[in-house]
Amino acid sequence: MNPLQALLRLVKALLLGTLALLLVFEEWGWDTLSALIGWIARLPLLAWLERRIRALPPWAALLMFTVPALALLPVKLGALWLFSQGHAALGLVLLLGAKLLGTAVLARLFHLTQPALMQLAWFARWYPRWKAWKDRLLAYVRDSAPWRAARAF
Repeated sequence: MNPLQALLRLVKALLLGTLALLLVFEEWGWDTLSALIGWIARLPLLAWLERRIRALPPWAALLMFTVPALALLPVKLGALWLFSQGHAALGLVLLLGAKLLGTAVLARLFHLTQPALMQLAWFARWYPRWKAWKDRLLAYVRDSAPWRAARAF
């Protein structure tokens, strides 16, 4: 194997490892945080809002699901700016807070909009493929020695 191939393998492994860690966090947070938001959504105003979101047509549901994800981008960039200014702890708190809030909101919105999203032909075609790929990656992570060691600890 030449040095370029070795470097590409290393970069691929690092990217997949990082993606796997993000997916493991999101997998944990997806159900847990969505249930928490669902519990909070019992409040009359939020329950009304959820009913409205469930009734959205497919493209409006896609917009409803996408806008919050994009809205958190400036917050995450702010966290990176804090890192660059030497405020690592504050940047980390902001980044983790944005990740938790974003995962909670997106999980709940996906739960509410998935039936409408599945009416979009491209979404209905690609979502099962994404889910299958993600499930295989998570299974690989859960079968790995570091994961088993961490679970045993």
